[in-house]
Amino acid sequence: MDPESDVTDTAPDDGRALVRRYYAALDEHDYAALEAVLLPTFSQRRPDRTFEDRETFVAFMREKRPNPDTSHDIESVVVGDDRVAVRGRVIDDGRTLFEFADFFELEDGRISRLETYSR
Repeated sequence: MDPESDVTDTAPDDGRALVRRYYAALDEHDYAALEAVLLPTFSQRRPDRTFEDRETFVAFMREKRPNPDTSHDIESVVVGDDRVAVRGRVIDDGRTLFEFADFFELEDGRISRLETYSR
């Protein structure tokens, strides 16, 4: 993670801090925190599947995630009006599994939608 782009958790409407909480919750297996940053109507579209609501997404991450011991290495974060784009790598035991680009839509200080692309 680039320390220059790291932002301390401040206001709930700070998009950069919000998405950092999202990745921290995933990496730390903190599913209550993950649920807290997502709207109930949250949806995610990614190459291998689509999640239509927060409950289904969190249950998948908790119970069916193919490799739960990975972490997210964030390379860049771009913040716009109610949108955040993130580029990074998923790491397992020090090696890169794949690169990703996540495009978040924010609403009421939480994540409403996420599109994920990977290679």
